[in-house]
Amino acid sequence: MTLPATYRDEAIVRMADGTVKQTNLLSGTEVWTVPGRGDRPIPSALPEPRAINPHQNGAFCPFCEKRYLETPPEKERLVRVGDSQWKYLSDLGADQLFDTVADFRRIPNLFEIVSYNYWHLNHGHVPTEAQHRRMAEYLASDAGYDHVMRLVHDRMLASGMTEDECDALSDSDKLQQANGFFSGGHDLVIPRRHYTYGATQTDQLAGSGTLTPDEHEQYIRLTVKAMDNLYHLDPAVRYVVAFQNWLKPAGASFDHLHKQLVAIDQLSVQSQSELERLRKNPAIYQEILRVATTRKLVIAQNDHAIALAGFGHRYPTVAVWPTGAPYNPWEASPEQLRGISDMLHAVHAATGVKIPTNEEWYYRPPSVSIPMRWRILLKWRVSTMAGFEGGSRIYLNTIDPWRVHNRVTSTLAELRDAGAISPLRVGAECSVDPSLLGG
Repeated sequence: MTLPATYRDEAIVRMADGTVKQTNLLSGTEVWTVPGRGDRPIPSALPEPRAINPHQNGAFCPFCEKRYLETPPEKERLVRVGDSQWKYLSDLGADQLFDTVADFRRIPNLFEIVSYNYWHLNHGHVPTEAQHRRMAEYLASDAGYDHVMRLVHDRMLASGMTEDECDALSDSDKLQQANGFFSGGHDLVIPRRHYTYGATQTDQLAGSGTLTPDEHEQYIRLTVKAMDNLYHLDPAVRYVVAFQNWLKPAGASFDHLHKQLVAIDQLSVQSQSELERLRKNPAIYQEILRVATTRKLVIAQNDHAIALAGFGHRYPTVAVWPTGAPYNPWEASPEQLRGISDMLHAVHAATGVKIPTNEEWYYRPPSVSIPMRWRILLKWRVSTMAGFEGGSRIYLNTIDPWRVHNRVTSTLAELRDAGAISPLRVGAECSVDPSLLGG
C-alpha cells in the first residue's frame, strides 16, 4: 500500500508567494515557512565569550570530573585504556570515584522527571536484591554515607523544605529518599569534557560534534546500554524516552553535554500516533524517503544510515534514519551502531555548538509487534512558539527544509575533506532508493 500521489505531493508544497507548507506524515503536524524569515543568519545562543579560568579546569559545573560528589552515585563509567581500548567500570564506591577519570559516566538524575516514588506508589516498585546490596555497600563507607545524605539534603531544600524541616527528619527517613539513586528510572549519560581540548574561551564548549568519531560511538553505545537496562527496571515500563538537550534555550540545565533516558509506564503520544498511521499504511516510511528523494532533501549517506532534511517539524530538523530492515537500538550490530553514530556525529558537527538543539530518539516499543523504525531527529531550537501557533495549531518554522539541506551539506563536505568526521557521501553523491527503508 502506498499513499496517493496527491497526498505525497501535499507533504511539502511551495506556494506562489514562496510560502512553504509542510505536513508531517507520521504525526499530522502542519508547518509553514514564510518568505524572508529563513534568510537571516542563525544567532549564537551562547553569551559573549570570555577567557576560561584555568584554575577551574575539571570543575566548571557539577557534571565535571572534579565534582563527582555533586551528582548521585554513578551506575557505570567508561574509561579509555590506551589509544583505542575502552573499559567499563560499574558500581564504584564513593572512595573510588577519583581513582580513574571517566570519559563517560551513567548516573541517576538528581531531579527525576518520573521519580522513584512514582514507580513505588503507583506500581509497587521496590529495589531488587542486587540494588539493595549496592545501596548497602555504598552507604557502608563514611564517604558514601556522607555523599548520599548530602545529596538528599540538597534535594529536599530544592523542593522547598527549610533547614529546620530537614533537620527534624531522622537519618532513616532521609535514607528512604535515596532509593531513587539506586533503583530509579531516569539516567544521564555524561561525557568528560566541558570545553574542547585546549579551549581558552567560554564559547568553545564540547558538544556532540566536537567529540571524535570514536568517542561519539562510545557515547552512543553507553546510551543504548542504559536504555536497554531501564527496560528491566520494572514490569510496568512500557517505553524509555531518550533525548539530548543542548544549551539552555533547548532545556539544558548545564552547558555540559549529556543525554537523558526516562522510563515511563505508557507508550509515548508520538508512538501511538505513529502506530495508527502505520497500521493504515505499512509503507509510510518508504513514502517519507520518496518525498525526500524527489524533493532533493537527502543530505548524506553511509553504509548504515541516511540523513534527511526533515519536513513537517516545528523546528528546522535533520533526521538520521538507519537503513535496511527495521531494528531497535539495542538490536543493532556493532557495524550498524557505528554507522548510525558516525552519521549523527557528522550532523552535530555541521550544526555546531552555538545552536541550541534537541536530539530525540524514536523507535518501536518492545511491547509493539508492528515494525516501527528507529530514527533520530536533531531539531534546531532557533525560534519561539507564540500565539499564532497556539491558536491555529499551524507552526511557523523559520527555515524551510531546502535551506536546512543546503546549510548542512556544504558544511559536511568541508568537515569530511578536513578529516573531522567519518567518510560519507554528501548531497548529490548519495544514491538513495525508498527500498533502503524496507520492511
